Amino acid sequence: MKLYYSPGVCSLSPHIVAHEIGLPINLEKVDTRTKQTETGRDFLAINPKGYVPALELDNGEVLTEGPAIVQYLGDLKPGNAVVPANGTFARARLQEMLGYINSEIHKTYSPLFHAETPEETRAERKAYMHKRYELLDGILAKQTWLLGDAFTAADAYLFVVTRWAKGAKVDLSDLHALAAFQERVAARPAVQAAMAQEGLIKHKAAA
Repeated sequence: MKLYYSPGVCSLSPHIVAHEIGLPINLEKVDTRTKQTETGRDFLAINPKGYVPALELDNGEVLTEGPAIVQYLGDLKPGNAVVPANGTFARARLQEMLGYINSEIHKTYSPLFHAETPEETRAERKAYMHKRYELLDGILAKQTWLLGDAFTAADAYLFVVTRWAKGAKVDLSDLHALAAFQERVAARPAVQAAMAQEGLIKHKAAA
């Protein structure tokens, strides 16, 4: 099983989940500009959507979209808290939060990474996203993780997209619970291991 990734982008989320649940996966880096993998493969032939993450199974099937991939990975290791069992209300809550992060935060960053985006649009998107972050900050002010006492795939996803705020010049400095959350996630051994493998940090801890 192979995860196609690019360092620090949304593919870091399933990479973290794999480490959290102790699931070994192979990695292959993708240049998202040239659409070539590090072994010279045409990434568009693997995933016609052209973006990561993509998970290539041993039977040749390719699964795309981060929220789907993290749930698939979690189901390969039944009983883990990172991805609650399918059919449970806890799983529905996870899907709810993954959907919120995906549609309201992740995709809102997109225009901020394009130089041609007008300043008026940037300001509107930043204000929109800040309101969505405020809701999550309120949740994290009351509990350790997004869904309660256990770290889940939703926490990994939020951590990854929130790392982009500085580069996108999104000011989240007033959201103190969110800032503390980012520090908690960054300190997790599995997160450090995944980030080290992607070359994002030098320290490498065992997952």
